[in-house]
Amino acid sequence: MKVLFWGTPAYALPSLEALLQAGHEMVGVVSQPDRRRGRGNDLIAAPIKARALELGLPVFTPERIRRELDSQANLAALGADLSVVVAFGQILPPEVLNQPPLGCWNAHGSLLPRWRGAAPIQWCLLEGDAETGVGIMAMDEGLDTGPVLIEQRLGVGLLDNAAQLAERLAQLSASLLVEAIDRIAAVGEGPAVDRLARLGVRQQPSEGMTYARLLAKHDAQIDWSAAALDVHRRVMGLFPQALTQRQGQRFKLLATEPLVHRLRDNLSPEARSLVDHWGGLQTGSPGTVLAVVEGVGAVISTGGCPLLLRQGQLEGKRAAGGTALLQQLNLKVGEQLGS
Repeated sequence: MKVLFWGTPAYALPSLEALLQAGHEMVGVVSQPDRRRGRGNDLIAAPIKARALELGLPVFTPERIRRELDSQANLAALGADLSVVVAFGQILPPEVLNQPPLGCWNAHGSLLPRWRGAAPIQWCLLEGDAETGVGIMAMDEGLDTGPVLIEQRLGVGLLDNAAQLAERLAQLSASLLVEAIDRIAAVGEGPAVDRLARLGVRQQPSEGMTYARLLAKHDAQIDWSAAALDVHRRVMGLFPQALTQRQGQRFKLLATEPLVHRLRDNLSPEARSLVDHWGGLQTGSPGTVLAVVEGVGAVISTGGCPLLLRQGQLEGKRAAGGTALLQQLNLKVGEQLGS
């Protein structure tokens, strides 16, 4: 099968590798242009572009595929049987969607129609969803509105962060895409309506739709007056970007656990041992250090039950947890975070 692959971040790498290992011919790889990143503000290639170049694959980096007619023509000339899109980062116009005879297919990291849009993994965690999954969807002109060919569910743990969940979803996307392409190839060409009918796709229901908007910098700021579970979800959902202040310095929160009695069975052994003492207390103003637990972390007050801070990164320092974190911060009981 001749495949045109669209993807940008590392999340898409397992899918690219799986399709190659399955014996498909990659006629081209489309990725976002190089962007300036890091302290040196250097131009850096996206992970998918970098890997495609290592593999000797043709690479295309349109700035805005909707507006670039030459780019559209160049991609059409590749003669792909179908396009596969995994976290590309641009909306494809009808002129591109209609090019391959077997259609354009997207591996989307949610259970559609929940969390259409750009940040489904983060919003799944921010809203405390108990499960998520991957859907292989036939693309149309809408934003993640196409019918779903294959879908598989995945449980979400209380202590999962965005990077961990993304890794699991990326691997699941890769395996489902290989399965989906076999089905698509077996049905063959023809009018889109007929092909999709033969494939037995599921139309998305109108109810239950949510939109996963792109997250902004202000979303990462921790509000200590929120409930412990809400603070925890922000830390894990925005990993590794959740921010507070410590003595005027930026401090990233990387791992927390809400000390809430009803969540006890979902916590680590260390956190469970703290719930019995701290789980019902609301002592001190939000953001106050209530206790320093040797080898574990610090107990911080919130607008509800306290929160166990397990890992963090102070501005200019390396990420640390447990004893190393406590030594790095030298926290004192009564100290205030967030100022």
